[in-house]
Amino acid sequence: MSRKYSTPGYHPIKKIKVIFKGLHIAVITDFSVAYKLVLSIPIAIGAIAFHKWVDLSLILIATGLMLLGELLNSAIEILCDFVEQQQNPQIGAIKDIAAAAAGVGIFVWMAILIIEGIHLLTIV
Repeated sequence: MSRKYSTPGYHPIKKIKVIFKGLHIAVITDFSVAYKLVLSIPIAIGAIAFHKWVDLSLILIATGLMLLGELLNSAIEILCDFVEQQQNPQIGAIKDIAAAAAGVGIFVWMAILIIEGIHLLTIV
């Protein structure tokens, strides 16, 4: 059993603050993260307004996975730039793979937002 939760230095509230700090940094410094969150909000509000809880769940899952991909991609790019400032084919491949992972998340997110947006518009 891990003793991490019982050690005096572990504070769950501090962990939550770190999470929000990282998300804040990503939203402020990376426009691609910010606009995607902005696009998700009205669709999610529409799902809430029409009491479409399964639709809301899909939107939240898709948005969360997209954000996960974007945040990991950004972290990998920043780490790669920190480790190697010069052009390096291996670093380039790492960045391309990270971007592809984020791209898959974005594709799924877009598809779900479009489908759910159309579905919500047909209700009105």
